Amino acid sequence: MRHYYVYVLANAGRMLYTGVTNNLERRVLEHKAKLVPGYTAKYNIARLVYYEATTSVVAALEREKQIKGWQRKKKLALIRSVNPDWRDLSEDWDSSRSFASLRMTRARG
Repeated sequence: MRHYYVYVLANAGRMLYTGVTNNLERRVLEHKAKLVPGYTAKYNIARLVYYEATTSVVAALEREKQIKGWQRKKKLALIRSVNPDWRDLSEDWDSSRSFASLRMTRARG
């Protein structure tokens, strides 16, 4: 069964970015490596502070849109409800294995 993830990234200044993906680990690593040009790369937004999973792509896209429409205060409350210390939830991933996998995926195209 395929999963879809709505995620929120932050930087040290707590600027936020909300996105959706079908591969959370790969997508976060792309942000960390600044392989995604634009807002997240420009402002170094790569700390995974919140995510949720669903098996429905439609539900994931709707939830992303919902969260993006919220005022900042409500987004901060959501993050604090599950991650009060704003810890990078991806810090426990095996980054050496993950980055190697990411490079192999990129090489295959």
